[in-house]
Amino acid sequence: MNQFATPGLGTLMAGRLLNGLGQLTLSLVGFALVLAWFVLTLTQAYNQITLEVPARPQGWIGLTGLGIFLTAWLWALPSSLSLLREAENTNAMTPVPPRIVEQPQNPAQK
Repeated sequence: MNQFATPGLGTLMAGRLLNGLGQLTLSLVGFALVLAWFVLTLTQAYNQITLEVPARPQGWIGLTGLGIFLTAWLWALPSSLSLLREAENTNAMTPVPPRIVEQPQNPAQK
């Protein structure tokens, strides 16, 4: 799982449902807007070549999507840092696990 590129995924995996769903929703909406901008830009470029249609400004769609995605990513950053701090505190309190000892081989397996 790529948790760095998908804000909210790691938060969801850590069990923080509300924060994770909010982050994931924002990131998906932002990605959908950037994707829509990309498709519109390619369609517009194709129409300019084939039909000589004048260009219309639509960069705001991509910038809005990028802004929404970055908002989700910045929201996920404090969640990730909080999870790291929580994991460090939990690991400091847990004792060292027991040592694993090799099992004696069964003479029948030789």
